[in-house]
Amino acid sequence: MDFFKKFKEYTRKVNEIEYSISNNKKEFIEIYERNLALEKEIVQRTQELDQANKAFLTLKHVWELLNSAEPLSSVLQKLVNSLHGEMGYINSTILQLCNDEKGKYYKVKAYSDSPILKKLENFLAEKNIDIHEYHLKYDKNMLITQALEERNILSSQAYLEVINSLLYDFTPENIVEINKLGVSKSIICIPLYPSNVPFGVMMIFSPRSEVTDKELNFLTLFANQVEMAITIANLFENLKKEAVTDSLTELYNRRYFNQALQKEAERAQRLHQPFSLISLDLDYLKKINDTYGHFFGDLAIKTIANILKKNARSIDVPARLGGEEFSVLLPGVDSSGAMIAAERIRAAIEAQELDTIGHITASVGVGTFPEHSIKLDELLDMTDQAMYKSKINGRNRVTMAKAMDDEAEWHEVAFGAFMDILTKQKVPIPDKIAKEVTSKLKSINTVETKDTLFSVADTLAQIYNAHYQRGLTKAKVSMAIGLAKKMELSKEDIDKLKIAMMLYDIGKLMIPEEILNKKEPLTDEEKQKIKEHPLIAARTILKPITAIADIVPIIEAHHENWDGTGYPQMLSGEDIPISSQIILLIDAYFALTQSRPYRIARSKDEAVEIIRLESGKKWNEKLVDEFVGLVNEKKQEKNKDQI
Repeated sequence: MDFFKKFKEYTRKVNEIEYSISNNKKEFIEIYERNLALEKEIVQRTQELDQANKAFLTLKHVWELLNSAEPLSSVLQKLVNSLHGEMGYINSTILQLCNDEKGKYYKVKAYSDSPILKKLENFLAEKNIDIHEYHLKYDKNMLITQALEERNILSSQAYLEVINSLLYDFTPENIVEINKLGVSKSIICIPLYPSNVPFGVMMIFSPRSEVTDKELNFLTLFANQVEMAITIANLFENLKKEAVTDSLTELYNRRYFNQALQKEAERAQRLHQPFSLISLDLDYLKKINDTYGHFFGDLAIKTIANILKKNARSIDVPARLGGEEFSVLLPGVDSSGAMIAAERIRAAIEAQELDTIGHITASVGVGTFPEHSIKLDELLDMTDQAMYKSKINGRNRVTMAKAMDDEAEWHEVAFGAFMDILTKQKVPIPDKIAKEVTSKLKSINTVETKDTLFSVADTLAQIYNAHYQRGLTKAKVSMAIGLAKKMELSKEDIDKLKIAMMLYDIGKLMIPEEILNKKEPLTDEEKQKIKEHPLIAARTILKPITAIADIVPIIEAHHENWDGTGYPQMLSGEDIPISSQIILLIDAYFALTQSRPYRIARSKDEAVEIIRLESGKKWNEKLVDEFVGLVNEKKQEKNKDQI
C-alpha cells in the first residue's frame, strides 16, 4: 500500500518536473528566438548608425567647404570625392548645363576617380581635348535632362545607356571599351538648382540596384548642400570679378591690367619673348554725349568693349582704363602681329553701325616689348604717345610707337605730355578743369593743334596765377623761338624749347595758393617752397613721361643764374643749358610786364633795362644782347605797321 502510494507520489513529481521542463523549454525557445531577433536588429541598427555617421561626416565635410574661399571647381571636386569615398558609391560626377550659339550641352564640372571616367579622360586626351571642356550631348529624352526639368531625383538600372547617350560622337569601339568597365548596378540623377536656377545634374553610380527612402533623403540633403556650395562659390567669384572688372563693359579694369602687365613683363624677360600693347581711344565721345546723350556715349563704349572681347585670344587681356580709354595686352605677339591685330580692331569698330549714332571710330597706338622699350612705364608712355599721334593726324588710324626723334613733331610730343599730366592726375588740377581741358585736347584736329596747346597751357597757368592773360603762352613761345634762332640753336633744340616753354612752370601747381599770391615778403620756408618748384616740375611731374626725357634737364635748370646764385643746384656759366637761360629770361620779361599782388606792371622798356642790368650776373651777356636786339626789332616792326 505504501509502495503504490509512494510510486504514485513519485509519478506525480516526475510529471510536474516534465511539465515544468516543457514549459521552461518553450520559454527558453522564446528567449532564444528573441535574442536572435535582437542580435539581428542590433546588426541592422549598427549598419544604419554607421551609414548615418558616414552621411554626417560627408555633410560635415560639405559645411567645411562652404566656409572656404576656394574656387567653385575645387569645391565641387572635393564634394564628389567625399560622396564617393564616405558613402561607398562607385562614382559621382557633376555635369553643368551650358548654352552657346550651337545650343545646349553638358560639360563635366567635377568627378570622382573611377575606371569609366579615367578611360573617358584618356580617349579625349588623345584628341587633345580637356575632359572639362568636352561637350556632352543634351537631349530632352535623356534621364539626366528629365531629372533636371522635373526637379526630381530619378534612378535607373540602365546606367550604361545614360553614359552612351552622353557620348554621342564617340566611336563604337570606344563605347564598347567604356561599357566593359561598368560595375555599377544603378545610376541616380539628382538635379541641382542653386538660387532656384538650373545649374546641372549630379550623377551617382551606385553598387546597389535599388535606392532606399533613407538614401534618397540623404542625397536630397547632400544636393541642398552642394547647391549652397555653388551659390557661395559663385558669390565669391562674382566679388572677385567685380574687383578686377569694369562695371559698364565687363572688361578688366586698370588695376587688373597693371598686375597682368607686370606678370607678363617678368615672364617675357625670363623666356626672352616679346609682348605688345594696344592703346585705344574712342573718337569724339564728348560730341556723342552732347549730341545724343550719355546713354549713347555708353553704348559706343560698350560696343568697343564687345569688339575687343570678340577679337581677343584667351590669353589676351583687354581692359578699360577709364572713360573712353582702352588697352589690350597681347602676350607673345611682336610688333608686326600687334599692328595686324590693332588694324583688325580699328576696322571692326569703324564697320559697326550703331542705332542713332551711326558709325564710330577709334585712334589706336601700338608698342612692343622689348623692341620699343624694356621699361614698362616707358613702353606704356610710348604706346600712349602713338595713340595720341593717331588722334592728332586725323583719328581712325593705327600708329606704331617710337621715341621722340626728328620725325616726331614737337606739338605731338607736347600734346602727349599734356594728356599724360591730365589723365594720370600728376598734379592737383580741379576735376572740372581737367575734364574740360582733356576734352578740348581730344577734340582737336591737325590744323588747330598748336593753338589748342597754347590755350591749354594758358588754362593751367591760370590755376596758379589768376592774373595770367590768355594768349600769353603763345607770345612767350614766339619770342623764345626768335631768341633761340639768334643764338643759332638747331631745329631739334628749338622744338625742345617750344615744349619746355609750355611746361616749365607746371610745378607751381604744387605750391600752395596762399604763398603764390602773398603780398607780404615771403618767409625763408616759403621761399624754399618756391625754389623747389623746378625740381617738382622736372622730377615729379615730367620725368615719368618718357617722350619728354630730353626736356626735363632744361626745365630743371630754368632758375639757374649765370653767376651761380640761382637754384636749385646753383649751376653757373656754360653748365646751364642755353635753353634754360632763354626760358629764365623770357619768363622774367613777361613777369615784369605783368602786375603782381606785390607790385604793378613795368613797361616793356623798363623790363628790358632791368634785364640789361643783370647781364653777366643772372644771364649770359650774349644772350641779353641778342634779346635786346630782338625786342628792338619787334618794336621797329610794330612802328612800321602803324605808319
